[in-house]
Amino acid sequence: MQTEDKARIDQGFATQLPRNLAANIVYFLANIVIGILLVPYFIKTLGVGAYGLIPLATSITGYVAIIVQSLNTAVSRFLTINLQQEDYVAANKTFNTALFGLTVVILLMIPVILIIAYFAPLLFHVPAGQETGAVLLLLGVLAAFLIRSWSGSFTVQLFAYNRLDLQNLVNITNLVVQTGLIIILFKLLGPDLGLVGGAYLVGALVASGVSIILARQVCPHLRVSIRYFDRRAIRDLCEMGWWVVVNNIGALLFLQIDLIVVNLLFGATSAGEYAIALQWSSFLRAMAGMLSGVLAPSIISCYARRQTETLIRATKSAVKLMGLAMALPIGLVCGFAPELLTIWVGDEFAFLWPLIVLLTVHLTINLAVLPIFLINISHNRVRVPGIVTLFMGIGNFGLAVSLPLLTGMGYYGVAAAGAIVLTLKNAFFIPWYATRVLRVASHTFSRSMIPGITATVLIAISAALLGEVITFPVTLAIASAAITSIYFVAIWIFALDGSERQLFKSYLTLARRRIVA
Repeated sequence: MQTEDKARIDQGFATQLPRNLAANIVYFLANIVIGILLVPYFIKTLGVGAYGLIPLATSITGYVAIIVQSLNTAVSRFLTINLQQEDYVAANKTFNTALFGLTVVILLMIPVILIIAYFAPLLFHVPAGQETGAVLLLLGVLAAFLIRSWSGSFTVQLFAYNRLDLQNLVNITNLVVQTGLIIILFKLLGPDLGLVGGAYLVGALVASGVSIILARQVCPHLRVSIRYFDRRAIRDLCEMGWWVVVNNIGALLFLQIDLIVVNLLFGATSAGEYAIALQWSSFLRAMAGMLSGVLAPSIISCYARRQTETLIRATKSAVKLMGLAMALPIGLVCGFAPELLTIWVGDEFAFLWPLIVLLTVHLTINLAVLPIFLINISHNRVRVPGIVTLFMGIGNFGLAVSLPLLTGMGYYGVAAAGAIVLTLKNAFFIPWYATRVLRVASHTFSRSMIPGITATVLIAISAALLGEVITFPVTLAIASAAITSIYFVAIWIFALDGSERQLFKSYLTLARRRIVA
């Protein structure tokens, strides 16, 4: 690739970054606002036990569609490299091989979905009278997830061209259609779990249609054609995809096992209470995922163009900035947990505040390392992380079951198990393995996590002290705004280095640059 071409691509990535970040923030805010409003709405209309089945159903989707998701990860990597190198023949082979291969896999998954949904009332604790609704809920949610996974072959093209703003447009479409239908159907037909499943299904169909239209506009080089199906491409995709499957199974045993264990050990009502506390952890994970996702095309592009030094420098800054960015919401959620619960779902659930703290405080480490995962993906070094993640996920499952039973901690033991095992993996193994892949010093990424951890502790303590005198939503908002303002000034002065400040300034208008200068 010529020097001027590289410069053009670099400029394109730099120009697109603020748009992608803004789109991610808009989607996150829409997601969190709708999520916060829907939880008390579901508890009021369906009851806390039935509400707990909704996040339980979405957590099961991860297990059902694990192969599809893993193949999509592999496709993202290969298709991005093909398109960045402008090799459209190879890109068409990757795209069509993945599309037709995924179609076959998804068709094979349909009987699995039907069996899981049919036996759901026997497998899980379901409130009396909600059995049919639970079956329809699972059918709708699982079918929706498979449809979105299939159309992922098209949204990958948006990823490859760094158009994450359009990816978020697809996600927002899904969210708005899904939520709007739930409200409308509940008003017209009355609250029912089956209607939630139907809304998920329709939202997925509409969003998939939008993604196909946008993919055609952004990437006219790719066409759906069986003649591009390439068995050799299957080998490359499956070789990487298999280890991503192994990794994802382990990840699911970390991230999606809580509600299932709590439902089976302690019943539907306890699962509903756990789901309320887990909601904040899910919000924070979604936020970090979107921030990390902004970096993914750039890091894979660095690998495709063999810019290793740039990749290392960008990843170190990304870990540090991710930790600092997530420290603010994590610290505020932990410090203000009793007040948030009282205002959000009522003071009868305020007793869940220690559970919220236990589920969220460790994220200051476990979310800061997300950019490091991209190194393994870009270098196609996913075998060892996959094996380690699988075995530690099995360990997490065993600890999640045994800790509550042996100590009497109840569902707090399930939360503690996840926090302990996940932190051990992400604080030590993930940064160390990335340095082995890049052949650099083993502490290269570990030091970048310290500023975020320090900031989280300070913000949580400050918020907890202020929480002692806060009784109203307005005072909570004022206190959060005050902490946020002081925090932004503090990290600008004490935490960022010269290049990081310059990076932020480059996205500001001239007038705003003079203010911060």
